[in-house]
Amino acid sequence: MDWKDHYERSAVSAQTAVKTIKSGDRVVVAHACGEPRGLTAAMVERAAELRDVEIVHMVAMGRAQYCLPEYSESFRHNSLFVGATSRQAVNEGRGDYTPCFFSEIPLLFRHNVLSVDTALIQVSPPDKLGFVCLGISVDYTKQAASSARTVIAQVNPNVPRVGGDSSLHVTDIDYFVHSDEPLIELSPPKIGDTEKAIGKNVASLVKDGDCLQLGIGAIPDATLTFLEDKNDLGIHSEMISDGVMDLVEKGVVTCRKKSFHPDKIVITFAMGTSKFYKWLDSNTMMEMYPVDYTNNPVNIAKNDNLVSLNSALAVDLLGQVAADCLGPKQFSGVGGQVDFVRGARMSRGGRSIIALPATASRGMVSRIVSGLDRGQAVTTSRNDVDYVVTDHGVAHLRGKTVAQRAEALIAIAAPEFRDQLRADFKEIYIADWTRPKGA
Repeated sequence: MDWKDHYERSAVSAQTAVKTIKSGDRVVVAHACGEPRGLTAAMVERAAELRDVEIVHMVAMGRAQYCLPEYSESFRHNSLFVGATSRQAVNEGRGDYTPCFFSEIPLLFRHNVLSVDTALIQVSPPDKLGFVCLGISVDYTKQAASSARTVIAQVNPNVPRVGGDSSLHVTDIDYFVHSDEPLIELSPPKIGDTEKAIGKNVASLVKDGDCLQLGIGAIPDATLTFLEDKNDLGIHSEMISDGVMDLVEKGVVTCRKKSFHPDKIVITFAMGTSKFYKWLDSNTMMEMYPVDYTNNPVNIAKNDNLVSLNSALAVDLLGQVAADCLGPKQFSGVGGQVDFVRGARMSRGGRSIIALPATASRGMVSRIVSGLDRGQAVTTSRNDVDYVVTDHGVAHLRGKTVAQRAEALIAIAAPEFRDQLRADFKEIYIADWTRPKGA
């Protein structure tokens, strides 16, 4: 059958397409702003007919109605990275969290550790050869589609076409649902004085010609505003947003100095404004690949002078980073932080940076802590950490003793907490040490 015949005969309504989902199925939804909202809404409409459908997703940027209490018998969310719309369900026991590195998610699908019954994806219209582009969510979405028993694609002309390994052929898709709904947008975050101070400190560690990995939020965006005096920066990152677009247009990001995929920005997903999505479309500088390629530490390390920037909720005096839990409560996820920390460590000239405000709760709580809370998971181990940055300075931990690390971290804590942190360190980490017999 000609691909055009398959494409035309397989075009159905969203309501018809999701009838293929059965009770007990596992459904994987395309990531973040790439979510096909028309399909997830149609699935939720069938709640009364369904029981125990597992919804696997990373960051849910849509409404995530399947997480609501009234649908708990029909759907159970298995989050690979908890977000604002899924956090309550996970922490109230109506949903689950599966710890994993972002780079390993495709492997979970490929090896049937998490077998996929249905993949709900969003794609561009087909080109003249019958290929559709996954646009702003390639990451684990491509493998989910390859592994799924049934693939349902929302075909949306607003999805940008991007190069790299970001396409599927229409013959690999079972049903097509046409929609021109706007893509989910991520508005630029509000950048305050604290974020500006952190961004300035981070930017002091960036050199001309460095290749950057940037996370999401006010701190990475603030950092970008302090890089306008740099030259020939490159990007190899799990994601980018509007801030990178601005630096490309200003000639700061050129990718000319990259040792891996020179002249190209390499990412696995994108989140931003409609202007940004239009900029991505057919942009020959852009390449998107599955996350097991972009976030593989070996591939990351092929970029000389790779500088990774990630955030944290707390860092203790040993240098342990808690980035995904607030105490025992799941707040977000591991994502690509460890992938890039380790990749940067292996990169020639590489540096990894963990950045966070020195305080929380309007200055009442220090985020440089004597010890992590009971039940709080360690995201990045003390053995992996390189630089920690707050609004009060930069601490370089690699190669430092326990005592040197503590002193460096105390120096970048808010001044009003330093004496107590120093006293806690002596009590917890030194007072009980005893000299070996005969020493």
